[in-house]
Amino acid sequence: MKILILGANGFIGSNLIAHIVEHQPEWKITALDIATDKLGDLISHKNVGFLKADMRESRAWIEDQVKQVDVVLPLVAIATPATYVSNPISVFELDFEANLAVVRDCVKYKKRLIFPSTSEVYGMSDDLPYDEEESRLVTGPIHKQRWIYSCSKQMMDRVIYAYGARGDLQFTLFRPFNWMGPGLDNVWSNKGKSSRVVSQFLSDIFHNRDIQLVGDGSQQRCFLYIDDAIEALMRIIENKNGCADSQIINIGSPDNEATIKQLAESLLAIVKNNPEFKNTITKITTTTADEHYGKGYQDVGRRVPSIKKAQTLLDWQPTTDFETSLKKTVDYYISTQPDSKSV
Repeated sequence: MKILILGANGFIGSNLIAHIVEHQPEWKITALDIATDKLGDLISHKNVGFLKADMRESRAWIEDQVKQVDVVLPLVAIATPATYVSNPISVFELDFEANLAVVRDCVKYKKRLIFPSTSEVYGMSDDLPYDEEESRLVTGPIHKQRWIYSCSKQMMDRVIYAYGARGDLQFTLFRPFNWMGPGLDNVWSNKGKSSRVVSQFLSDIFHNRDIQLVGDGSQQRCFLYIDDAIEALMRIIENKNGCADSQIINIGSPDNEATIKQLAESLLAIVKNNPEFKNTITKITTTTADEHYGKGYQDVGRRVPSIKKAQTLLDWQPTTDFETSLKKTVDYYISTQPDSKSV
């Protein structure tokens, strides 16, 4: 199998490539990203062809590669809530416009597309658990600009589905629910309020900053360890008996539900259990959404996936519990910390 992965150095892309190289030695990967820090030696592996470039400046190269592969995974996206508020136009331009061109390449050359949707498309829907076929997709008012990410992804879902319904595209849409693990973000970068929640809290702890809960931290999320997530994604790529064709599939772990406050408390306890960090001075505090993200932010109280389709179609079940997922993530970052922690 020949696979094109755009956004190869991202959280999903880097973990997926590492898994393929280890477990599928016959598969060939063509990859693109603007950075390589998470890929390491993978970019020189005999089964990986890598181009360091911005996808927006590589249209001809991407179209040429789409012609030559079997499966295309466009994983490039801005997926940090702070950016949704601070630079919504860039989110739309990359997450929708740049990826739309790739989708149209797949239509033109009849290539299978596996596209990352997001749990955010469900927005503030109260149809819990979120069902891929029935749940309403509910977002907030226009001045709450954090919803541009959700809307950009939802529009991509609708365009891809429409091409498929017309018979022009073989596709699968997968919706990640709070995936976490090694390679999520650079937690050693002292960059403040820009990371996703797990890596943001870890960065706060490692830099002795206070963890700031938005509101009282009672928001609930379901967390999935990256190894379980990649196993589901591999089954989508393999697509035995066409099991994932024309499907939208939630990939998450309803059993790993926790409040954001519980997440912060657990991460702090796990890090402090390590002798190197036992004297951390990090405390858990609270702030408002406006203070933390800006006035364009709006939060979601609870987000729970139905994973019946993943269980039935993919014969997949998450196996890593919440505390184990956190401990593995913390252990990875501590074991790979740079000499200087102010990268």
